Amino acid sequence: MHDKVIVIVGATGGIGSALARKLAPTGAALVLASRSADRLAAIAEQLPTTEVLTVPTDITDPAQVEALMQKAIAQFGTIDVLVNAAGAGILKPYHKLEPVDLDAMLDLNLKGCFYTTQAAANVMKENKGGHICTVVGILGKHSMAMAAAYCASKFGVVGFSKCMADELKRFGVKFTLFYFGGVDSPFWDEVSLKVDRTKMLRPETAADAIYFAMSAEPQAVPLEINIQPESHLFV
Repeated sequence: MHDKVIVIVGATGGIGSALARKLAPTGAALVLASRSADRLAAIAEQLPTTEVLTVPTDITDPAQVEALMQKAIAQFGTIDVLVNAAGAGILKPYHKLEPVDLDAMLDLNLKGCFYTTQAAANVMKENKGGHICTVVGILGKHSMAMAAAYCASKFGVVGFSKCMADELKRFGVKFTLFYFGGVDSPFWDEVSLKVDRTKMLRPETAADAIYFAMSAEPQAVPLEINIQPESHLFV
C-alpha cells in the first residue's frame, strides 16, 4: 500500500474508519470523505500519518463527488483505489414504506455509490489501472423481510458494478464486491429493527477483508468476498 492513493467514501462509519486506521501505518495516502467535516477531522487526528486529506462530501450530489476526486488528484496526483463504504438502512414492512424512504435508499445507497464509482473509474481508465472496492452487504445478494427498499438499492449496486467491471477490465480497473453480514457499526444506530449487535462481525474484520483484496498481487482479481457472522448465515 506504500504510496498508493486511496479514497475512502464513508470514512466516518464503522468500516470506513476501521480501514483508515489499518491503512494509516502502511504509507498510503488517504483521502477521507463523508458528510460530516467535524467527524472527518476527528478521525484524521487519530491517524499516525500526515498523508491524509479530508473532504466533506455529500455523495448524492454529483458535483460534490467530482470535486472530491479533483481534490484528491490535486493533492496526491492520482487515485489508485476507491472504497465505497457509505450507506444507510431503512428496514420496515413494505406497506409502511413511504416514497421518501425509497428515495433515501436509492439516492444514497444506489445513486451515490454510482456517482463515486463513475468518477473514480474515469480517472482510473485514463491511468490504465485502479481498484474499486464496494461494500455491498449481504442484502445485496440475499433478500430479507422488511428490507425491500434497502435490498432494491443494494441489488442495484451489484448490477451496475458488474456492468462497469466488464467495460473497464481491458483498462486494468478491478472491482471487488464485499458481502458482509451484519457488522456492528453506527449503521445500526439509525435502524429501528431490534438486533443483537454482540453477535455481529467487528468493523475490523471487514477492514481486514478489504485490505486483503486491495493488497492482492496485480494479476489477482478478488471479484467477491462474502463474510457473515456464524449466528446468522445466508446460504
